[in-house]
Amino acid sequence: MERTLLLVDDEENITSALVRLLRRDGYRILSANSGEAGLALLAQNEVGVIISDQRMPEMSGVEFLSKVRENYPDTIRIVLSGYTELNSVTDAINRGAVYKFLTKPWEDELLRANVEEAFQRYEMRMENARLARELEDANDELQQINRELEQRVEEKTDEVMRNLNILQVSQEVLEHLPVAVIGIGDDGVIAIANRNAHRLLTGDGTRPLLGEMASDVIPAELLNCISDQNIPRPECKHKCILGDGKPANCWCSPMGEISSSKGVVLVIDADR
Repeated sequence: MERTLLLVDDEENITSALVRLLRRDGYRILSANSGEAGLALLAQNEVGVIISDQRMPEMSGVEFLSKVRENYPDTIRIVLSGYTELNSVTDAINRGAVYKFLTKPWEDELLRANVEEAFQRYEMRMENARLARELEDANDELQQINRELEQRVEEKTDEVMRNLNILQVSQEVLEHLPVAVIGIGDDGVIAIANRNAHRLLTGDGTRPLLGEMASDVIPAELLNCISDQNIPRPECKHKCILGDGKPANCWCSPMGEISSSKGVVLVIDADR
């Protein structure tokens, strides 16, 4: 970052002496011979540190720096004047319009050190402002992400509730069918069984079928007819004998047409 210094003094010899002294420190130095001229330069340049004489015609250094504080509050402002004018500057120092009061005649090394310190203070202020902006931007981005996430969660929740309602309706439909319906996963475990399936395969209908191995509750003849090599077409009726000797008609369909399941759906209608 280029360090720009503004010198404001109506005495050209003072300004020249300061330029000769401070040029060695690598500053970009601007100079003005009045407060109005200084304000004009500030409107066109990004200035970090300002050194102003106190006693100037039309506008004093304190008046100039007070205006600077209103329009460019981040600048570091220094008054350079005689001991006798300290009282007129004290109030400005207390109000924050002036950072430091340096006296004429000045001590070269002390003045250079104060200007260096002023630029360090200005650069720290700029860095803090930059970090604050980045933090604010990050917070805004995080809030946007949170809003989008909340919306997605809400949409997903609505989707889950719709699917749950569909499942509940589907289960109710299965429960009211006059036939037994059994869904068997590709691992051989029963995943779906309606009320008629429980009554047909467990007698009193109290034994749970869900989660049971199909081979433990379904007659071997029926299991044999639904093995991979013997699965009939869905529209074909297959005759079988249940465990209690009752004849039954069954239809077996492989799953996977509209889902990722690789199991089978078995529909059984016992002859009455």
